[in-house]
This record gives sequence, structure tokens and C-alpha cells, in this order.
Amino acid sequence: MFFKHQHTDAGSKARTGIISTAHGEIKTPIFMPVGTVASVKGVHQSELKEDVNAQIILGNTYHLYLRPGTSILEKAGGLHKFMNWDRPILTDSGGFQVYSLGAMRKLSEAGAKFKSHIDGSSHLFTPENVMDIQRKIGADIIMAFDECTPYPCDIEYATKSMHLTHRWLERCMARFKETEGIYGYEQNLFPIVQGSTYPELRKQSAEFIANQNAVGNAIGGLSVGEPIEDMYAMCDLVCDILPKDKPRYLMGVGTPANILECIALGVDMFDCVMPTRNARNGMLFTSQGIINIKNKKWEDDFSPIDPNGTSYVDTLYSKAYLRHLFVAKEYLAKQIATLHNLNFYLWLVTEARNQIENGTFSSWKNTMVKQVTNRL
Repeated sequence: MFFKHQHTDAGSKARTGIISTAHGEIKTPIFMPVGTVASVKGVHQSELKEDVNAQIILGNTYHLYLRPGTSILEKAGGLHKFMNWDRPILTDSGGFQVYSLGAMRKLSEAGAKFKSHIDGSSHLFTPENVMDIQRKIGADIIMAFDECTPYPCDIEYATKSMHLTHRWLERCMARFKETEGIYGYEQNLFPIVQGSTYPELRKQSAEFIANQNAVGNAIGGLSVGEPIEDMYAMCDLVCDILPKDKPRYLMGVGTPANILECIALGVDMFDCVMPTRNARNGMLFTSQGIINIKNKKWEDDFSPIDPNGTSYVDTLYSKAYLRHLFVAKEYLAKQIATLHNLNFYLWLVTEARNQIENGTFSSWKNTMVKQVTNRL
């Protein structure tokens, strides 16, 4: 894998680039739809490619490990073949899912012992076996095993957690270097910066991660309930330290406004369940603002879902029709809404790229942030 930096915005740290992987190129900035269990909920893989134009999707190590299991994925020839997806895939390490289990998990130097949310069975994730699991899944980009700190947490806990993540990283990298991909193509390991919302910890962690000389780097432990100003401040600080010639991935972020602001801070890659999860509940993100399509005000609005939309669903279906489908509890409602939201997110990062190349990103971003946060 390699990253070619192309343009930098004159008024911010926003930049464009190309990440080359065994399964294709990724033009940055990019948003990755979340395909937790080898499926982006409610969307066919053909739609992801042809309408959404997703260049890369994300799979979840924790969920894929539990179901269908690595033995099935190995028999299938890896996740790409199993789900019939020939473009790049990134897998997270499972650290966030283990964190979210709360009382059902216990951390130690060895790793994280947890109980399955499916059947209550006990399992252990270690830095070493998380590398092995992701080798078997076969993603192009895999993540180091880390602890995601809760918010709020005191500085003592955040410090201990950060150092644990760093020690785990060293074990991840050692295991990664002594193993090879099993499907005949290269995999790439990204370490993760932690440190909660403490600037001194984030600085220390970013410097430690930068010194590992990995092919790319991730920023974790944000968008977990902290004030938005803290998220931006930590992101800004870390992006100034992480290498400029490597892609930067902000994990689990976020709203359209979050993405635009963090692009301006120098982030290249994003993922979040928000466009798909909110779509299934009737919340639509559009170029003009946020729509709750279940509201009665859309009952007789026969205008397109997004008049400026580029997805075929925006031209085929009206707000009134989509509202009717939600009220009638038709499955098609969630499918149309999901396609719309994903298409909007991919349009947003693609347009950000165009604006950076044209030297107009900063003014465009300031206008768009106001528009996309407007409640219609």
C-alpha cells in the first residue's frame, strides 16, 4: 500500500490523496460505509458500487469472529469472496466493541476477555490473535488492538490505558511482521492514537504512533460522548504530529458537519454507522439540511428527497412517497433512505475533494456546515 498526497487547501489543512491497495485505489478524503457483518444493512453490493460508488467498506472483527467465524471465511477464500466485494475492505480491531460490552468484558495485560452478546460464551482477544483473526478475514487494511477509553475518564485511567494500547501495539506489530496474508495479496496495519481528551496524552500517543513508521495511522477514542470542541481540538493536535505522507483515519466519525470540519483539520478517512442507522429510523441527510421523513409536513410534498441529490432514489421518489413507506412500515422505506444517506455522504467527501483541488474548500465548507446542520 502507498499514499500519494496530491493537493492541500490554502485556507486549511484539508488535503487530497490516493491510497493504493491490492483491491484498488481509494481517493481521499473518503467515507467508508460500515458493513459490520459482511453486509452494509439494506444495500446490495452492486448498489454500493454502482449508485453509492463506495471505494472501500468497513467490516467488524468482533462480529465477524463470532459470526460466521473465521473458519467459514477461510473456506470462502476471505471476506472479499464471501460477500462478493472486489474493492478494498478495512477491518477494525474489535476494541470498540469490546469496550461497549461494559460489564461483560475484563481487561488485562494479556488482552480482553469478554462474553459474546449472542450466546454468552467466553472469549479472549489478544494483540496476537486479533492479528491472526484479521489475517483470516483478509481485509486490505487492518487495525491494531487497542483500548477505547470511555468519556469521561480521569487522567490516571487514560494514561494507563494509553500505555496499555502502546504495549499492545508493539505485540500487534511483532505478530503482523512474523505472519503473512493467506490469500495472496498484501495487508496493511494501522496503529491507533489514544489519550482521551487530554492534550498531553494525545501528543505523547501521536508521537509514539508516528515513530512506528506504519503505512497509515488512525485516531481512536473520539466521538464517545465528549464535547465536539474537544473532538476537534484533539484531532487538530494529532494531525499536526502524524506524518504528512501517510493517510490519517478518524474512527467512528460522524455527522456531515463533523466530517467537513475534520477534513479541514487534515483527516483523510472516516467511517460511521450514522448514515445507515439514522436512515432506518427515517432521518435523512441532504444538501439542504436534516429531514425527519416521518413528520406529517412531508405527507403531500411531492418534491424529490434531495433536489440537489445525485442518487437515482433522489430522482425516482418523492418525500411524500418515502414518508408513506415509513408510515406503512414497508421494508423498502429503509432501503431507499439508506441508499440516499450513503450516497449523500459519498457525494459530500467527493465534493470536498473537488473543492480542495479547486482551491475553494474553506469557503465552501463554511457554507456547507451551516446547510447540513439545518433542521428542515
